[in-house]
Amino acid sequence: MADARFEDATETPLHLVARDAEDLAVLSALVQDAVFPILEMRWQKRRRRFGLLINRFRWEDRDAAERAGRRFERVQALLVVDEALSVKTQGINRQDRKTVLSLLSVGFEAGADGTGRVTLTLAGDGAIALEVEALEVTLKDVTRPYLAPSGRAPGHPV
Repeated sequence: MADARFEDATETPLHLVARDAEDLAVLSALVQDAVFPILEMRWQKRRRRFGLLINRFRWEDRDAAERAGRRFERVQALLVVDEALSVKTQGINRQDRKTVLSLLSVGFEAGADGTGRVTLTLAGDGAIALEVEALEVTLKDVTRPYLAPSGRAPGHPV
């Protein structure tokens, strides 16, 4: 079984920046159900940057994969929050280095003068909250797509 290749698809790697709530809603939909080992979280306090290396489901390719009868794909991507002033976590045991987290959504609560809070909501009641000076969230695919190990699209009970 071979990995999927960017060359085989009509889409190119994603590189998106969200600077307002509307942009962030699109970005959030694209990272829904991404998974990442806890060791792939980085807080660079001096650079005011928080980043995750995630394995995101390629939602933008789901319908085409279904129509073509081919397997679903994931791709490794960087999810970066710039202008981050502080980071707090809830419901995450950061000492358990084998933990794999699942990202459900990325939201923003605006504060005064462009400041606010970016919240990464995780499965299992976990969350990462980042106080930001301004909203700037980047999503960039950094590897070629690969076949989703489960072979199916993520689902959520209604």
